[in-house]
Amino acid sequence: MTTYVLVHGAWHGGWCWRDVAAELRAAGHRVHVPTLTGLGERVHLYSPDIGLRTHVDDIVNLLRYEDLHDVVLVGHSYSGFVVREAADREPGRIGRLVLVDGWAGRDGESLHDRAPRFFLDWMDSVTAGGTIPAPPAAMAGVTVPEQAAWLEPLLTPHPRRTFSVPTRLTGAVDSVPCRAVLCTPGGPMPFPKIAAEFGWETTVLDVGHDAMVTAPAELARDLLADA
Repeated sequence: MTTYVLVHGAWHGGWCWRDVAAELRAAGHRVHVPTLTGLGERVHLYSPDIGLRTHVDDIVNLLRYEDLHDVVLVGHSYSGFVVREAADREPGRIGRLVLVDGWAGRDGESLHDRAPRFFLDWMDSVTAGGTIPAPPAAMAGVTVPEQAAWLEPLLTPHPRRTFSVPTRLTGAVDSVPCRAVLCTPGGPMPFPKIAAEFGWETTVLDVGHDAMVTAPAELARDLLADA
């Protein structure tokens, strides 16, 4: 039995992994789907002061208090930064990292440092009071009406500060095997470039950025390769 910890990206919550988690559990594995502070069902804890470190602490504390070991730690999109810093702090608990269309940077870098200009301009245009409102489902590649109708009402505003706080890495994360799942390989975001820069093994599921919504069975099958 493998232990998976699936960490959602910006605007989402642990709920977004519902169908992927069901597939992994049906295959006999243990699955945790934490929700980061201020998002999803923890939206009542929202504050514009929430930063990257808050979300890293969420995952580190889960690993410690549940006493998890040999974990397949999966980060989607923004949470690529979250899971890499968490693994840097607890490398002995992580068997493998998987970044699903995930952002990543070197020590001292933030998502702001890695994001293309058009994405930063979009964030600047919509940010209010330190908050980035949730984008429409189509922006994450969710265009099937039934899927969009489930997704959009559950999305919550995201604290902008999490994108600007630099990651803190000692280098311990580099000892943890990592691979990247590219869900929008021909899209405008630099996920293939990031994976190539870090030298990670890659697999391709050309199914849209929110793969856990658009293609949960396919994503689960890909993750089962790490069991």
